Amino acid sequence: MEMEEIARWAYIAFVVIAIVAGLAVGYMAWDGQAISDANAYVTLIMLILGIIIGITSITAKEVTPFLIATIALIVASSANVWLPLGTIHDLLYQWAYYILNYIVAFAAPAAVIISIRSVLAITKD
Repeated sequence: MEMEEIARWAYIAFVVIAIVAGLAVGYMAWDGQAISDANAYVTLIMLILGIIIGITSITAKEVTPFLIATIALIVASSANVWLPLGTIHDLLYQWAYYILNYIVAFAAPAAVIISIRSVLAITKD
């Protein structure tokens, strides 16, 4: 198995982890449980996983699409586009909110590392 294929599967696994954690923490928030510790630990884990992806997996040809996708995720999370889901059912809003936040917490550090690597590559030339 090539390193690129391993990295692709790792990225998919990390996104699945973010989705599962978002569902769990979103349900806890909806149920009225205290989630500050759980939210902090999951965010920390997502940040660490994002650093791993940023250091190991994105190739030069994948830099631009990855950074554009990360920008779209960050914009979507800051726009609070999931608020109308709360009118249908508050649990849907909680799930969407935490899933998107955890995916952004995973993608943002990877984007920072990849951006720094790209700038360093440009300055070398």
